[in-house]
Amino acid sequence: MPEPATFDFDEVDFITSDTHFGHARIIELASRPFASVEEMDAELIRRWNETVGPDAVVLHLGDLALGPIAESLPLTGQLHGRRMLVPGNHDRVSPATQTKRAVERFAPLYNEAGWHVLPEVIFGTRAGHNIIASHYPYSGDTQGDDRHVAHRPVDRGLPLLHGHTHDRENGPFGHQFHVGVDAFGFAPIPMTLVDAWLEDLRREEEEIAAIVRDRSAAGDSSPLSEVAKHLGIDLDAL
Repeated sequence: MPEPATFDFDEVDFITSDTHFGHARIIELASRPFASVEEMDAELIRRWNETVGPDAVVLHLGDLALGPIAESLPLTGQLHGRRMLVPGNHDRVSPATQTKRAVERFAPLYNEAGWHVLPEVIFGTRAGHNIIASHYPYSGDTQGDDRHVAHRPVDRGLPLLHGHTHDRENGPFGHQFHVGVDAFGFAPIPMTLVDAWLEDLRREEEEIAAIVRDRSAAGDSSPLSEVAKHLGIDLDAL
């Protein structure tokens, strides 16, 4: 897995993933409420453009378009905003799943549709917080076993923005945040939600540090049980 590229998350206004334009089977696979792929594509475009202004910056974390790519990819040219793509496993510009020849062949199509293609893992800061983004989560998948393990970011404890899972639940889970359209009404989400999550993580870290300091000052050398309790972890079950 290559080292993540440096990226300025402060310039991003909205984030999303897993639109799957042109992919008829995703309606069944992800239980999407659309009668046809044409209805899904039209609704994805409508909800995107109702949410995102023409000058906004959008970061898409992969699995943009499938199906006949020469038909589905041009549809995304209708989407508002300056658009950047971190490739996912279904994107034709993903070095993880495509040959070098295929990436070179399809890259112009993404450019013509208005996409700036980024590396598969990007690292940077958002309002002073270190953060990482990838199509893949550290762990978790739609099919039980984790796929594409070799291409997932290494979990070093950094907050991660990701897609891939098609989870219908709300985005944040521990130090992972699923930003896919299936979890957020089939539209991009404002980065202000990510900002609030990062602040929650910072406050939690400060509270844990305070517990450790207090116990150390009292002469206790094993704060693990209290820290685990604060995090909702049952040590006996491990």
